[in-house]
Amino acid sequence: MRLDLPAAAAGRRVESEEGAKLQMKYAHTNLIAKNWKRLAAFYQEVFGCVPVPPERDLSGEWVDKATGIRGVHLFGMHLRLPGHGDDGPTLEIFQYDSMPDHPSVKPNTPGFAHIAFAVDDVASAAQVVFDHGGSVVGELTVREVPGVGLLTFQYLADPEGNIIEIQNWKRTGGR
Repeated sequence: MRLDLPAAAAGRRVESEEGAKLQMKYAHTNLIAKNWKRLAAFYQEVFGCVPVPPERDLSGEWVDKATGIRGVHLFGMHLRLPGHGDDGPTLEIFQYDSMPDHPSVKPNTPGFAHIAFAVDDVASAAQVVFDHGGSVVGELTVREVPGVGLLTFQYLADPEGNIIEIQNWKRTGGR
């Protein structure tokens, strides 16, 4: 089963301090995997992410310079995130030949904490995540956010322990 997700907004123009007008648009998020093929399959099967060819197999001086790691070799792919059309942002899933151990991450760990997907039914979406090797991080929670609406959400983890939030907003109070 794949989840149906709603669409989102386009890019915007930003003016620099020097007055230059820059077109800004979110491009991608990089996720480093222990097994990039397995993790890419999870995001394709559960959230409907679509591969953006070609698969990457990167090494050489230019990658060493870009990453600051000597002799680096990485491989993986980009997946188009749902709800943004053919030119939308991607989830870049890469795996390095050599990687340090990753510390345990909780929702309050400093740095990037999670990726979120809007879904129609949080409980059903959670079950799909579990059916594809994901796990629970926190309980399914429903909370009225004054002036915004009713939020139903849950923190889960993908098969490698990366935190995913699935959420659904319902407008309340005349909004």
